Amino acid sequence: MTSHPMLSVCDLGKSFRGLRAVNAVTFDVPKGAIVGLIGPNGAGKTTTFNLIAGAFPPSDGKVTLDGHDVTGLGQAEICRAGVGRTFQIVKPFAGLSVEENVMVGGLRYDDGDVETARARANDILRLLELGDKARQPAQALTLPDRKRLEVARALATRPKLLLLDEVMAGLRPVECDRMVAILQGLNKETGLTILLIEHVMRAVMALSDHVVVLHHGEKIAEGTPAEVTSHPKVLECYLGEEHE
Repeated sequence: MTSHPMLSVCDLGKSFRGLRAVNAVTFDVPKGAIVGLIGPNGAGKTTTFNLIAGAFPPSDGKVTLDGHDVTGLGQAEICRAGVGRTFQIVKPFAGLSVEENVMVGGLRYDDGDVETARARANDILRLLELGDKARQPAQALTLPDRKRLEVARALATRPKLLLLDEVMAGLRPVECDRMVAILQGLNKETGLTILLIEHVMRAVMALSDHVVVLHHGEKIAEGTPAEVTSHPKVLECYLGEEHE
C-alpha cells in the first residue's frame, strides 16, 4: 500500500480583488523528498507558499499535510501541524544572540524549559555549521550566516515539511554550494521533507528530486530537473522564445 505524500495541494487558487494570483495549482511532495518550485518573477510561487503556510486562506482548492486536511488554517495552526518556513527577507531578532534566535522557535515544544531549548538550539546550529557562532549577536552575522540562521529558526519548530523561500538569494556560487551541501545532509540525516522556491538554478538542479514550474499563477510543467529544463513551455517562459 502506497503511503500518502507529505504535502498535497489540489486545484489551489487565490484571487486578490479580481486578480488571479494562483490558479488551479496541483502537485504532491512525497515524504522525504526535496521538491523545487520555480518560475519567473511574479509566477505565484510565494503566494503558493503563503497559502500552504496559512499566511492567508486559499480562495479555492485544498491543502493536505501528511494525510490531514489543513486548508484555511492560520499560520500558528499550520506550524503546529508540522510546517516550518523561511522568508525571502531575513530578519533575525537583532537584540538576541544566534543561539537565542533559535531557542525562540523551540521553547513551545520544550514546555518552556530553557535549558532543553538551548541544547536543541545548539544541536540545530551544529547541523547548519553555526555552532561556533551561537553566542554572537545575530545582527553581526554575514548574509550567508543569516541565511543559515533563518533555516535554523525554522527547524526549531520541529517541522515535518520545511518551506525554503529563496535561501540562496544573494549568495556567491561557493556559498550556494555550501548551502546545498548542508541541505542535502539535513535531508539525508533526518529525512526532512523540503519544498523550496529558488531562482539559483544550479542549486535547484543539485538539490531537487522533482521540480514544479509555475507561470502566471498556473503550473506549466513538472518532472525531474532534466525534464523541466528541456520542456518547451519552460524554455518559452524563461527565454521568451518559441521552442519546438
